[in-house]
Amino acid sequence: MLLIPCPWCGKRAQTEFTYRGDATVERPDLADSDSQWYDYVYTRDNPRGEHTEWWHHTGGCRKWFKVRRNTWTHEVISSEPPVRD
Repeated sequence: MLLIPCPWCGKRAQTEFTYRGDATVERPDLADSDSQWYDYVYTRDNPRGEHTEWWHHTGGCRKWFKVRRNTWTHEVISSEPPVRD
């Protein structure tokens, strides 16, 4: 079982969290083409190695945050709150 470090609650079991996707994908503008939206919604890489992901602490503080994780070894490298623009 993974221990995921919530930036607000500390390390917790992965059962308290929900994986919410790739945090490196940029959302297209509303005016962008259908093919750009198709790629955004359906076309995803499945990387092996270090990767940044969105997680939601559904069984705790209910906040969203980013986790840097190695998808090959499942090692959690870091976690941080989302950055507001």
